[in-house]
Amino acid sequence: MRTVCLLLLLVMSGAGLAHAADCPGWSPEQARRELAALHDRLDGWNHAYRVDGHSPVSDAVYDQAEQQLAAWSQCFPEQAPAPLAHLGDAGGRVGSPVAQTGLSKLPDAAAVEAWMHARGNRDLWVQPKADGVAVTLLYEHGRLRQASSRGDGLHGSDWTALAQAIAAIPKHLPHAPARVVLQGELVWRLPGHMQAEDGGVNARSAVAGALARNTLDAATAAKIGLFVWDWPSGPADMPSRLAGLAAMGFADSAALAQPVASLDEVKRWREQWYRHVLPFAADGTVLRQGHRPAADIWKAQPPDWAVAWKYPAASALAEVRAVNFTIGRSGRITPVLELASVQLDDHRVQRVSVGSFKRWQALDIRPGDQVEVALAGLTIPRLQSVAWRTAQRAAVEAPDPARYGPLSCWQTAPGCEQQFQARLVWLGGRQGLRLSGVSAGTWQALVDATLVHGLLDWLTLTPEQLAAVQGLGTSRVTALTRTFADARGRPFGDWLHALGAPDDAADAGGDWATLAALGEGDWRARGASAAHARQLATFFAHPEVRVLAEQLRVAGVRGF
Repeated sequence: MRTVCLLLLLVMSGAGLAHAADCPGWSPEQARRELAALHDRLDGWNHAYRVDGHSPVSDAVYDQAEQQLAAWSQCFPEQAPAPLAHLGDAGGRVGSPVAQTGLSKLPDAAAVEAWMHARGNRDLWVQPKADGVAVTLLYEHGRLRQASSRGDGLHGSDWTALAQAIAAIPKHLPHAPARVVLQGELVWRLPGHMQAEDGGVNARSAVAGALARNTLDAATAAKIGLFVWDWPSGPADMPSRLAGLAAMGFADSAALAQPVASLDEVKRWREQWYRHVLPFAADGTVLRQGHRPAADIWKAQPPDWAVAWKYPAASALAEVRAVNFTIGRSGRITPVLELASVQLDDHRVQRVSVGSFKRWQALDIRPGDQVEVALAGLTIPRLQSVAWRTAQRAAVEAPDPARYGPLSCWQTAPGCEQQFQARLVWLGGRQGLRLSGVSAGTWQALVDATLVHGLLDWLTLTPEQLAAVQGLGTSRVTALTRTFADARGRPFGDWLHALGAPDDAADAGGDWATLAALGEGDWRARGASAAHARQLATFFAHPEVRVLAEQLRVAGVRGF
């Protein structure tokens, strides 16, 4: 038995041990600053959540930040700040009739299987893990006498008056024993909610915010539901407890407890509750033994007879490892964050775009910062916010936005590598000349071989020059030679698109000489707006663009 318990301890604490083994290489002073900064941020979030009734971050991000503080505190115990004060909730004065135990969280299917195996895969039950606020209800002779929050597990806030306003909490239990203690979750009602698509929608925060107020208005109270997940004072076996709950009016809650004897069955219910409709948000599943110790000896700590297996987070904290910048064909600079890998649903996320250079400047994101990322459309990583900034700011070398624009980088030059490559890819892609078999890798090989310095140098390459490029075989050289030669015959409009001319230029009619002679007023007369007319006139008048047009005239391209 001691061996089994030790194995379970290792399984359940594996994530914490990994954190301790991967401690940051901080000096004691930096550790003190970093832990204090995270502690202060958590304290602010906690105050907003418990007192002001709103959450500045998602529930998942708060939980992960709290875990990070605990891990860092293990790494640097001497620099660790005082424990977080959970304000009025943890300091509540109402004694709970039964200890609120909380749950250990298993990290993956292997840990779940080990936990089940240690119990012989017998008398095990699975429930959805409702994403709400824990509540303990005491009924005497069928009447509600007390409703209390979890608090510190032994004492919590007195919610009895608030419970009177919540219709989902029965004020009288039919067919009830003389004394009934129920534990459950106050949830935000979400008809038609599908966790896989809708995520947590900060449902827990909505309930906590409502309960943080002194009174509940009728509209808010009507949005709060109750999911009863245990009857601590009930019969010793699970089937009898579920039957009793149903008889007392909690049939919906009882129906969500299902017997399981294998990991596959747990996975099936877990997937069912993740992919199909439930009336509330659920952030995972809970596994319980049907038989467990008597409630009067429970402690305010996670027991070994019940565990949680949470769903992959809809949003997650990720440490920024580096800030990179991509420069597109138009000169747009896009900051991209390289992240410590995080799991979001079925996706492993290691990088995320900030969106724009201005947004990056406003957020001032540096390596070491912690950011919140989520999935947009269930597939694309999206930067939600900066959760907190590292106290010691790292330097970031950023490109100068003034150097780049729609008419910069027509040749390879220091600092122009990315934009020039993007111009080549655009030119050969579906927006331009649709050059068959010419990819970004092809262009990079030609640039690396010093055969392409300017945008149109490839037009004059000979088969012998192409054959000298590493990785190009005979058949590939033949195909490229034909493709490059055929490009000369592309229509004038395709060439304008390939060069990156502003929209509508190809529809203006005429040839290059005609369009290059038009000024802003002429383009305005043709119906262009003032801004667009300026773009068109500037493009056709630009010296480097005119050099390209001359190259195309010499090459015999129609329209030039």
